[in-house]
This record gives sequence, C-alpha cells and structure tokens, in this order.
Amino acid sequence: MKREEAMAKAHDLVSKMTLEERASQLRFDAPAIDRLGIPAYNWWNEALHGVARAGTATVFPQAVAMAAMFDDEKMKEIGDVISTEGRAKYNEYSKQGDRDIYKGLTFWSPNVNIFRDPRWGRGHETYGEDPYLTSRLGVKFVEGLQGEGEVMKTAACAKHFAVHSGPEALRHEFDAIATKKDMFETYLPAFEALVKEAKVESVMGAYNRTNGEPCCGSKTLLVDILRKLWGFEGHVVSDCWAVKDFHENHKVTSVPEESVAMALEAGCDCNCGCTYQHIMSGVKKGLVKEEDITKSCERLFTTRYLLGMFGQCEYDDIPYEMVECKEHVELALDVARKSMVLLKNDGILPLKKEEIKTIGVVGPNANSRVPLFGNYYGTSSRYITVLEGIQDEVGSDVRVLYSEGCHLSKDRAESLAMADDRISEAVTVANHSDVTVVVVGLDETLEGEELDQSNGVGSGDKDDLLLPEPQRRLLQAVADTGRPFVVVLMAGSSIDLSFAQEHANAILQAWYPGARGGKAAADLLFGRYSPSGKLPVTFYYNTNHLPEFTDYSMKGRTYRYMEEEALYPFGYGLTYGRTAVTDAVLKNVPAADTDILVGITVKNEGSTEVEDVVQIYIKDKDSALAVKNYSLCGFQRISLKAGEEKRIDMVIGNRAMTVVDEEGERSVKGKNFALYVGTSQPDKRSVELTGTRPLEIDFTI
Repeated sequence: MKREEAMAKAHDLVSKMTLEERASQLRFDAPAIDRLGIPAYNWWNEALHGVARAGTATVFPQAVAMAAMFDDEKMKEIGDVISTEGRAKYNEYSKQGDRDIYKGLTFWSPNVNIFRDPRWGRGHETYGEDPYLTSRLGVKFVEGLQGEGEVMKTAACAKHFAVHSGPEALRHEFDAIATKKDMFETYLPAFEALVKEAKVESVMGAYNRTNGEPCCGSKTLLVDILRKLWGFEGHVVSDCWAVKDFHENHKVTSVPEESVAMALEAGCDCNCGCTYQHIMSGVKKGLVKEEDITKSCERLFTTRYLLGMFGQCEYDDIPYEMVECKEHVELALDVARKSMVLLKNDGILPLKKEEIKTIGVVGPNANSRVPLFGNYYGTSSRYITVLEGIQDEVGSDVRVLYSEGCHLSKDRAESLAMADDRISEAVTVANHSDVTVVVVGLDETLEGEELDQSNGVGSGDKDDLLLPEPQRRLLQAVADTGRPFVVVLMAGSSIDLSFAQEHANAILQAWYPGARGGKAAADLLFGRYSPSGKLPVTFYYNTNHLPEFTDYSMKGRTYRYMEEEALYPFGYGLTYGRTAVTDAVLKNVPAADTDILVGITVKNEGSTEVEDVVQIYIKDKDSALAVKNYSLCGFQRISLKAGEEKRIDMVIGNRAMTVVDEEGERSVKGKNFALYVGTSQPDKRSVELTGTRPLEIDFTI
C-alpha cells in the first residue's frame, strides 16, 4: 500500500471520530472504538535484538555485539527474522483478542544514539561510537524489519532523537548542549540515514532537552530538522513518560495541559505515558488545538493502514511455528560467533582438546544466564552458558573443573562467609588445570537503563572502566598461579583490560551474546570457527583523558577525535589467520560530486580459514573543519580459505569527502585526501597489535 492511499484511508476514518475518540488514539494504549470497528492497539513493542518481553522468541546478541560483525547485510537478515517472529506472534495473539503491551507490530527499535562515552549504561543498546557504521547497520536493520511487501511487515522506530547518551540518572532533567557542528557531524547522521534511506516509519524523542528544548517537544528537532529538512512522513512517539518531564523536571511548562500542547504542536503524535490523558482538558482551556489532535491521529492511523491492520495482508499466514525455529536459532548462533572479538592471543588459542586433560572454567559470568541476553530481551527456550558450551564441546574427553570464583560485584558469594570466599576454590581449579578460562565482566544489573531490571547502581551508568573489585582480585589470584589462562569478557562496553592484556594468554570479548552465546564462545575457543568481530567502540585504558560525562562536545571522544592512545582501538580484532591487504588502487577519478571506487586485493597468509573485515578510513588533509583523525567510510566482511587471495571492489560515497561547518552545513572543502585500506584503523596502536599497516592511497579532487 502506498503512503498516499494509507493517508487517504486514515483521513476518512479519523473524520468519523469524535474529538474525544481522536484524542484517545494518541495514547500508546489506544482503546477500541467499537462503533467504527477499530480494535484496541498498544503501540509499545520492543525488538532491539529479537522480539522482546512477550514470551518466547529468538534471542540474538545485544545490539553492540551485532555491530561488531561490521556486516550490514546480516543486519537486514536479522531484522527480517525478527519481523517474521513478530508477525507470527501478532497473528496468534490477535486471533485470541490479546491486544496487550509488547504484542503489536510497532517496534521501538533500533537505538541509533552514538555511544560517545563508555560510562553510559545503555551504550550496549547502540551500534557503537561511529555515525557511519551506525547509519549503515541501522538502515539495513530497519529495511529488514519493515520489509518490501505490499504492506509493512512491522514498523521500525529510530530512537532516541536526539543527542542522547547519558547520564541516565539525570536524563529527566538534563540539557544536552551540542554545537550545530557536533550535531550534524556526529549525533544526527544515523537518524538522517534511517529517515531518508530506510524510510523508517517512526521516530522516538529522547527524555533530555537538547540546547534548551525538551526533545519530545522540540520545534528544532521535530519540525525544522525531522520533517522540514529531512522530509519525514511517519509518526513521532515520546519516550515513556517523557512529556510529563516537561513540567515536573525540565520546568519548561507549568501544568500537564501546557506540556501536551508543546508536544502536539511539535508533532509528537503518540504519547508513551499518561500526559495525553489531559488532551481534552487542554482543549477546554484553549491550550490544545483540535487540528493538532487530528493531524497526529491521522499519522498514527496511516501507520496502522500501512501495516495492513484493517484487512487481509500477505503476512497474515506466517505461522506461529516460525517463532524460535531451527533456522532462526542457527542464525543467532552464527551472529554470536561473528560478533565476538579476539583482543589478544599469544598462540594459546585455539585450544586443542587432544593436548588438554583438564580445563578450568571460573568466574561469575561463566555459568550465569543473565549476561547472555543483555536488556530488552525475549525468552529463549534454551540457554547455553560459557561453562555449558565448553562442557558440551569437550564431552567426556576432557575433565572440566568449575568455580564461580567470586560474586559479580559483592565481596563474597555466600552472605555468611568471609570476603573472597570463592577465591581459594578458583586457585585450586587453576592449579589443577592445563588451562583456565576466566569468564568475567558485567551484566544488565550493573550496566543498563535507569532503574531498569533493578540494576545494582540505580542509574545503570558506570563510575569508571574497571571490573568490579572482586573480579579484579580473582584475576590477580589466577594470574599468581603462573598457570595459562584465557579471559572471556562478557560486557557491553569498554572495560579496562590492561591487567589481562599484560598477564592473560588470550582475551575474547564476548559481549552479551544471546541465548546460545556459550556455544558460540566454545566454538571459537576450540577453533571450530575463527574469531572475526571488530570493536565498534574504543576500549580506553581509563577515563582520565575523557571530558566530563555531562559534556556533549565531541572533542577528545571516540576514535575520530581522541588524542591519547587506546588500549584496543575502534575497528580492532584478531583472527586465527593472517589477513593482508596487498594492493589497493582507485578505479576512477574522484571528484567532489562522485563516489570513489576502490579495487582491493586481500590475502589470507595464514593456515586457517577466516572471515575478516576490510575497512577503509578517510582523512581530509586540507580543511580545518575535518575531524581530528579520520573517519570510517567503508567496510566489507570477507571470507578467505588458508592461502586464498581475493579481489574486491568497494564504493565510497562522496559524502565521505564532506566536512561540517560551525553552522551544521555539510560540503566538500578539501582537495587533498588519504584513504587507508586494511583490516583496522591506521593508528599506531592498531598497527602494533595487529602487526599490519593499512595501505594508504593519496588522491586529489
């Protein structure tokens, strides 16, 4: 169905409603209007990494883990699977008259905020710190969710618009101050791409203010930029209870009716929360315009018509058996393998079962289900922890010894015991094992959304980048045995791994890897597959060089602007092979208004079949407006057998040559550029860690 047809149908239906009925449909929990044949509909559903909060579903790795694949086409496949399961569940629930929350077709995903500061607890919901990577992955994910049929398969939502990445504890009152340059250079490009390229059906406003305006009532964001500049045609939804913040916390209005008027005038069509229950009171007080109510109601029903809700559509026959089917589970497992990042390996990996009699597995995340799924998750019918994955892999051939080692964050596992009550057991395990796998990290009880799932630190943000103190003592104790050990880190953000880098034989970043994540980790540890993930965020040594968390200037943040050396740089990740970019040439004559075509020769000089990611970064050598370092402008995942050589072509959009001025205007200013083509950034630390240097191509337009 074309939007024009859906708009006409929506206009006709809304015209038959009373004003009170129109107002009621602007709530996230819109009631039925029986006389018009309109069933109740709850707009709130989640699909960050699988259909969430409504029972069984395929649980994919957390968003930041999926980003580590650097694979936009795989993101589209994931989005398609999620929408298939969402439709299957919706079809069955609707038949039973179940119109509850989390059971609709409007998914409030993806989160395309920029992970600008590693302390932000919700950063693992995003695709990392780079606006280009976030844009490419987000576009494909939305395309997968929304489909290419006669009607939309499901409706995606780009959130949280905009300039939103902590602190969580202050989000209901915080004013994020960002220059126009930072906004259009870093904070807004992903939203622009999702609107213009993917035609995302919905945009969610953020809790905070941006440059003085509450985001869910911001004329600058919702009118001037979103609708006028970018031509957005879908609907806008508030973050949950964000409109209430206008008068209660931001203090930009005095009463709920004023908040309603501000939000509706800015084009916030659907209210997740309770404030739009004051719409009719606002009308009576002369604050809320009837035409704003009608306009928002028509936008919302346009979406419902586009989803085929008022008739038969091609997705009605998707059977419930598609939910967590074998093919979907296999895809999630494949994504988990591809997302994990090998940060260090002195040659101990892959482990060889025939050379091991006893393997130790210790650590608070080794046998915990919680770090498998992150937040905003569905329910899996089966979970495989790292311990279970290793046990399944080695079978009866190798003895597996296990110790929790320590509590995730408390100083003892048993409340009546002395501090470090599991350390001696962990040391015993290490001393009796040929190699020990130490599984440490965080989970959603330590990093996440404000007050979400009762996280242990309230706001969900981190104070620093250190592992919890009991885990640091555990690592020290295992290291002190002098026995070989491998660290598996399960966390959704940058962690200070300097101790592990110095003392461990290998480090595998496993993120929050989904329901069967333990099997994926075992597959990599024992060499069934080679690790191939790349970091979508910078791993810093500490926060000493970072600006204040509340400072939204990009100066000193992320790989594009940082001035110090990283512990593990953005784009870094090892494999069990040795991928070399042996040649890279321009295949056209670049100009300011043309794309760049690069011909690349890649060879696996190792003895193991691998997948790897070819990355291209660009630097403007002339303009003072260019980012301090360089920017990712192209990536492609490639598979190579041992000794195999491949030639590929990569297209770099001409937008990569643009810079953003202080007024937020984007244009080409420079003449001289450099491209860096390799499997990492060209920075000194990446070269040191990988032993390879990207090829440089200098060109002039």
